[in-house]
Amino acid sequence: MKALVKKELGFGNLEMVDVEEPKVGPDQVKILVKYSGICGTDIHTYEGHYKVKAPVTLGHEFSGVVAEVGENVTEFQVGDRVTSETTYYICGTCKYCQSGDYNLCSNRKGLGTQQDGSFATYLIARKESVHKLPENVDFLSAAMTEPLACAHHAVKKATIHQGDVVLVLGPGPIGLLVAQVVKDLGAKVIITGLSNDKLRLEKAKELGLDYAVNIQEEDVKQLVNELTDGYGVDAVFECTGAVPALNMGLDLLKKKGQFVQVGIYAKSEIPIDMEKIIQKEIVFTGSRSQKPSDWEPSLALMNENRVNTKTLVTHQFNISEWDKAYEAIKSGDAIKVILTPVHE
Repeated sequence: MKALVKKELGFGNLEMVDVEEPKVGPDQVKILVKYSGICGTDIHTYEGHYKVKAPVTLGHEFSGVVAEVGENVTEFQVGDRVTSETTYYICGTCKYCQSGDYNLCSNRKGLGTQQDGSFATYLIARKESVHKLPENVDFLSAAMTEPLACAHHAVKKATIHQGDVVLVLGPGPIGLLVAQVVKDLGAKVIITGLSNDKLRLEKAKELGLDYAVNIQEEDVKQLVNELTDGYGVDAVFECTGAVPALNMGLDLLKKKGQFVQVGIYAKSEIPIDMEKIIQKEIVFTGSRSQKPSDWEPSLALMNENRVNTKTLVTHQFNISEWDKAYEAIKSGDAIKVILTPVHE
């Protein structure tokens, strides 16, 4: 079968090659891929900023149909519509595994990073990670269950009340999903972007978010002051991984406010205004990926039409068209890009 494989670390080295069709193990599920989303980490991997166990087939956001099940699998049948968590292996014994925080297991192996992922015709998932799709969740929407689960995980890091004013920094796919989850909790949402985020800010308005602000043209601090009587927003979700956004968020956050860092920074050492964290007694929390308890709630959000993932998809290509997909993302023309398998 055809697969899009990161053959070596460093920039590029991503090729479509013929690989052997995977075989299912006793406790595994073989899935025929329908759609697979391109994540920011796929881009970072392609550009050489994110290390994976090369050679490996990339891709970890996907939906598909069960093609075969292992001899110990009774939970799923051939033909079931499914998606899967990215977790392929955990140690099962560390304190994080014992508490269900698989995303923090030091020995965890993930699909598309340490184990062959979804930029292919078939992939193998462990049965514990597979989820059936609810009736109202189509394959295209379901391919974005993983990023929605990441958004759900991030939002759970803060306590959001009805009527809170919440600032989401960055109108990329994760930012737009975080904003929708926050809005569903009854908060008033401000999402920010730059002039080259015009398409994404328009999508934010289409989704019914309260304020979509181009900070290069509008004074977001003035807006925050008007909405909060000068106190500042109740919570900030930083989804850009950009230092200016981080420090702007700290400035616009109220005293004793909640700051959740979602975006990943290209450098490990970044200048941060610690004075504001101390003097304002800010609660600063990181959010890493997602964990099992985020998946069923995320599927329910889509099934009940409380979050719209499919509307974020602007481009579709097959895996042989990686260059076109990459260009669409880097040019700013895309919000979410989806890949499909190449069937021989």
